[in-house]
Amino acid sequence: MSATLDVRVAGIGLWSPRLPGWALACDVLHGRADAPATPLPRVSPALLAPTERRRAPDTVAIALEAAARACEMAGIAPASIPSVFASTHGDLPISDYMCTTLASTPRLLSPTRFHNSVHNAAAGYWTIGTGCVQASTALTAWGDTFACGLLEAASQAVADGTPVLLVAYDVAAKGPLATVTHSEGMLAAALVLLPGGPGTGSLPAAAPIRPRGLRLALRAGRAGNVQDAGHGERAAAGAWAGLVAGNAMLPCLRLMAALAHGEAALLGLNVGRGCHLELRLEAGT
Repeated sequence: MSATLDVRVAGIGLWSPRLPGWALACDVLHGRADAPATPLPRVSPALLAPTERRRAPDTVAIALEAAARACEMAGIAPASIPSVFASTHGDLPISDYMCTTLASTPRLLSPTRFHNSVHNAAAGYWTIGTGCVQASTALTAWGDTFACGLLEAASQAVADGTPVLLVAYDVAAKGPLATVTHSEGMLAAALVLLPGGPGTGSLPAAAPIRPRGLRLALRAGRAGNVQDAGHGERAAAGAWAGLVAGNAMLPCLRLMAALAHGEAALLGLNVGRGCHLELRLEAGT
């Protein structure tokens, strides 16, 4: 891809047991508050009916929380926006349960857990809870999942001229899978992306922030060869890294921290063996 994609970040959501919400995460980053000393239990997905809420696994709960908060910030009705759900591993605890049960007592396999084992379970629950009938995409790309999800969401926003919701999430590995598929804790991040660069288009009157321009370009080489713009985004990401250490979705923190830091930034995120996604984020609040 030689052309660039210009989008604007209009809504942000973030949840982990020690960064439970975007506002608190920003306060922690800037030293205005401390992260909870004890990790909080998972959130309850208020979008779902009580029966579905009880059945929803951790992946669904945290993904829906981040998604709902991003839409709320952008002032966009969740039912009106196409979505891209990105997870490195999907629901590893359920995958462990499925493998263990199939190997030992296959007749006792839970239909509900089987239903929740598919990679697009969170996307499905989102459409059920919000009544959304817009297009929905679920993807994985191993360690490059966040960057590939961001590229997909931005491509859809530009191609279709519509806001797109990106939701990225991962939870802890369990059982024998943990020896080959590493992930710890829970982390979900969400962005509402609008098509166009700074000053283009409009937002609903309810939107509380000024969207920040984000330019994406696919470049040759790995992201390790990219130098940041010297605006502190690496330090910002480091301030949060220990609070979500070991989670497979950790790469999302570079962009999330740059958004919280407020200054312009140049980032590089890998999207394959021989290329990376170059991100230019404009300054903002």
